[in-house]
Amino acid sequence: MQECILSGIMSVNGKKVLHMDRNPYYGGESASITPLEDLYKRFKIPGAPPASMGRGRDWNVDLIPKFLMANGQLVKMLLYTEVTRYLDFKVTEGSFVYKGGKIYKVPSTEAEALASSLMGLFEKRRFRKFLVYVANFDEKDPRTLEGIDPKKTAMREVYKKFDLGQDVIDFTGHALALYRTDDYLDQPCCETINRIKLYSESLARYGKSPYLYPLYGLGELPQGFARLSAIYGGTYMLNKPIEEIIVQNGKVIGVKSEGEIARCKQLICDPSYVKDRVEKVGQVIRVICILSHPIKNTNDANSCQIIIPQNQVNRKSDIYVCMISSAHNVAAQGKYIAIVSTTVETKEPEKEIRPALELLEPIEQKFVSISDLLVPKDLGTESQIFISRTYDATTHFETTCDDIKDIYKRMTGSEFDFEEMKRKKNDIYGED
Repeated sequence: MQECILSGIMSVNGKKVLHMDRNPYYGGESASITPLEDLYKRFKIPGAPPASMGRGRDWNVDLIPKFLMANGQLVKMLLYTEVTRYLDFKVTEGSFVYKGGKIYKVPSTEAEALASSLMGLFEKRRFRKFLVYVANFDEKDPRTLEGIDPKKTAMREVYKKFDLGQDVIDFTGHALALYRTDDYLDQPCCETINRIKLYSESLARYGKSPYLYPLYGLGELPQGFARLSAIYGGTYMLNKPIEEIIVQNGKVIGVKSEGEIARCKQLICDPSYVKDRVEKVGQVIRVICILSHPIKNTNDANSCQIIIPQNQVNRKSDIYVCMISSAHNVAAQGKYIAIVSTTVETKEPEKEIRPALELLEPIEQKFVSISDLLVPKDLGTESQIFISRTYDATTHFETTCDDIKDIYKRMTGSEFDFEEMKRKKNDIYGED
């Protein structure tokens, strides 16, 4: 995904781009697998999918579960590059949070907040005051800060100021600001307040939830940016094995494939192509579950997200569930795909996600993967080899977009500017 977006942006900026992929499909790890038979093969599940699964080609199963924040950076990238013209999106029907073994809807309107059984009456009033403060917060206008220093005051202090209880803090930090751990409590509050603002603004766009999801699966996103690159003269080669990355005097000069060398000045790739230049910083477990029913207590939603805050299940990091269904053209009629993910903390990762799996019972078929979290050992300034990070356990694309902006800055030396992504008015290929 990062590579496809960057090849699209670099092509728009007039760079000459060759994009090679050892796979026969676009998007690498962020692809959607179709038909269903391929998913069974990929996870080495013996035999063919049972007839009850419907037609294999009706399935497009994401390997990495994520939603788009309606007002987030990826939507901005899609709009600016007009890649939106190749995609259709649906709003996710609801976001839920786990508390004391049950799931509750994350209130998406003031009326829902007042009716919610997540908190008591007085707590609701205090929470409302806090949300009004967040909505008006502007770091450049001291009148809106009420004595809080955005760069110095810890988030813990802000919660104290509004007298919010532990449950509300859990819910705010994990279901609204979407933090995976509690480290943020002792960090300056500015980042957290901006994250809650992003959530509220994303929610305000469509009302049901702040999340969008593309019809036919997330694999449509890298393909959309690949088209953008091609329109601007970029060349794509699928099924292209990479034999060697050629480095001279510490700098990349080309890539060898099937006996030929493609010369280049800069190279962008994911960690799987340069194992000696990345290090492992953890692991993520993901379990794809096929169901024949919506998740209980979600009001029969055909798509939703469930967040299980770490405090609720004695962990350091949250567990996430993303659920989509045939309504998104990713599963056969009447089928639902729920994907559970979290950062691995013990030697028995499958035990760690049990609270999430219990919410999904009965499960027709499970596909379990445990992936290493890999990050580049250096910034690539010397070698001009720029390596993206592997996908984390978050359920949205904000961290992925941060990575894209970071690589862009390391490559070009200038800050990433959304304006520069705008398509030039007279496309060379005359697309209207």
